[in-house]
Amino acid sequence: MNIFDIIGPVMIGPSSSHTAGAARIGYVARKILAQEPVEAEIGLAGSFAQTYKGHGTDRALIAGILGMRPDDERLPRSLELAKEQGLRFSFHTVQLPKCHPNTAVIKLTGKEGAVAQVEGASVGGGNILITRLNGMESAFTGQCDTLIIPHRDTPGVIATVTQALALYKVNIGNFKLTRPIKGDMAIMTIELDGQLDSGVVELLKKQPNVAGVVYLRAN
Repeated sequence: MNIFDIIGPVMIGPSSSHTAGAARIGYVARKILAQEPVEAEIGLAGSFAQTYKGHGTDRALIAGILGMRPDDERLPRSLELAKEQGLRFSFHTVQLPKCHPNTAVIKLTGKEGAVAQVEGASVGGGNILITRLNGMESAFTGQCDTLIIPHRDTPGVIATVTQALALYKVNIGNFKLTRPIKGDMAIMTIELDGQLDSGVVELLKKQPNVAGVVYLRAN
């Protein structure tokens, strides 16, 4: 166990679960969108839905969507800053059977028309678990550097990606493939035992049948 799992994250309060974790979920959603967001539709489940204003969850989620980390001193003003920057946002409650009590579903629209949807839970101590990406199951925490690679489910794509990582001597700590329909779009989620340089990411983006590459640095 990491010492920071015990004492909690460096953050703007009041709650690690409702503030720090929420900011991280919002930040992941922004990275997945890979564009400047212009609209955010945020669904809140469980205790998030009941206490989001009092615990600052709304401010934290918007802060993350704006690109702020949990310790950013601007976090308490994120709603005002979002309006100043032209980000339209709305909150509503959602019913998600069997979800973690602190769960948010974020749908972002980017200025160039891209749309991304991320479902994530704040599981305590500022830690998160991302459970769905664009409607597909996922499972990563953001505690390791992580690659998210949407791709066409075609023979050889996984091998090409893993061979590229081996070429640069990057070890895979955890790998998850989600493919709702065989031969359609799928997502690789790869947690790494180290960091990537920009050359690896650019190499992966150029591979056949790879639709995009998102590189999330560890918290």
